[in-house]
Amino acid sequence: MRRPEPEPDLLAGADAPAAPEPGEAPHYLGHRDRLRARFAQGGADALPDYELLELALFRAIPRRDVKPLAKGLIRRFGSFAEVISAEPARLAEVEGMSAGIVADLKLIEAAGHRLARGAIAERPLLSSWGAVLEYCRATMAFSPREQFRILFLDKRNHLIADEVQGRGTVDHTPVYPREVARRSLELSATAIILAHNHPSGDPTPSSADVKMTREVTAVLAPLGIVVHDHIILGRNGHASLKGLKLI
Repeated sequence: MRRPEPEPDLLAGADAPAAPEPGEAPHYLGHRDRLRARFAQGGADALPDYELLELALFRAIPRRDVKPLAKGLIRRFGSFAEVISAEPARLAEVEGMSAGIVADLKLIEAAGHRLARGAIAERPLLSSWGAVLEYCRATMAFSPREQFRILFLDKRNHLIADEVQGRGTVDHTPVYPREVARRSLELSATAIILAHNHPSGDPTPSSADVKMTREVTAVLAPLGIVVHDHIILGRNGHASLKGLKLI
């Protein structure tokens, strides 16, 4: 009886490893065990981005060497964080990606956001500034499009709500100070923290960023609502308008 031909490997190429002989364990199984052991011993810091991404791909792709796909994703998007933050449609463009793999990566992104948000929940934000920055970085810094977020605070500086007020293009999101004021009053907020990202990666505030922040501050001041800061996030760090003495 003729043995059926094996299915072609979507990731096969000129440098793809040879198929194992009958009865021989695939080479990548030992690699997976070693990678898991290194992660267990040293955590994420013990692995470069592409190997951490390999770990994330193991469950979605149980019977194939995922190293070529992981390296391809890093080449395409730049880093582990940028891969999981990429838009689903762009992830799906990469050869070897399926809807299930994309969903797994977006689940990792959502879990990271939830963990970062948990670090600032029920805590006075002004005394947890590092956690605030980490939360904003996790949720916005690697987004391919600009978004404008507001953290609404009560009189104890605890978080009431965290809302994305607008999403824009790669370099612009419209912000309307009176809409910010209306929403602050609806939530009975006494203070807010503004945050937005620069998809270019450079968090340096623009003149438009400074102008908008001052306009929002001027509209809120008569209402007794304080703008604690405006944080700008980028892949290369963050900028605080208050820290720069621009507000």
